Amino acid sequence: MNVIIAAESLNLPERYSRKLRGKKVELIENEDTIIIKPVKSTIDEAYGMFSSDGHMTDRFMEQKQIEKDIECSG
Repeated sequence: MNVIIAAESLNLPERYSRKLRGKKVELIENEDTIIIKPVKSTIDEAYGMFSSDGHMTDRFMEQKQIEKDIECSG
């Protein structure tokens, strides 16, 4: 039986909880063994893949507003 939970919901020693802070973990049960495994997020892995100065979204939204204003006025 596998379960995915937030790492903060586990009561782990500080050494381990610090490494897992903010992540989700999967609890994998095999007979008499329980494995705690961090869940990889494909979104988190792809984050930062494309270079940006951080204002790309703002410029995109400004451009969309300009296009909308042109459509409404004309």
